This record gives sequence, structure tokens and C-alpha cells, in this order.
Amino acid sequence: MGTAELKLNLHKLIDGVQDNSILEAVYTLLSKANVNTEDDWYNSLPDEIKASIERGISEADNKQYVPYTEVKAKVNKLFRRTT
Repeated sequence: MGTAELKLNLHKLIDGVQDNSILEAVYTLLSKANVNTEDDWYNSLPDEIKASIERGISEADNKQYVPYTEVKAKVNKLFRRTT
């Protein structure tokens, strides 16, 4: 079933529904599906920042990071802290 046919069938089904709670549920579902991603703050970031974020995510996915406990120990040593 193609997109146009599917939309037509959905219109017909919606027209036949009399239960307001079902219509509200469908409205909520479709509203969430049509969220405008152009307003997403990420899209306004410069390309070099996006690339840096993607690189960080990739490194984390590949376990290429320093664990928090190790960073904390190095900072404590640098500042001569005991905790």
C-alpha cells in the first residue's frame, strides 16, 4: 500500500470513528509524529560542534574514554586532595 492510499484509508477510518477518546488518542499520536525538527537546538549548532559531538559519541560507543573514577583520582592528586 502506497503513501497516498494509506493516507486515504486513514482519513476514511478517522471519519468513521465516533468515540472522542479514540480521536484524541490518534490526534496525540499524530501530533507527536509531526514535531518540527527544524526547531531542535542541535540543528542551530555550527558544523564543527556537531562533528565534535558525533566524535565524542562514537568514542564513548567504542569505550574510548577515561572512567570518572580515574579522572577524579587525577584531579584529587593534582590538587592534593585526599577524597
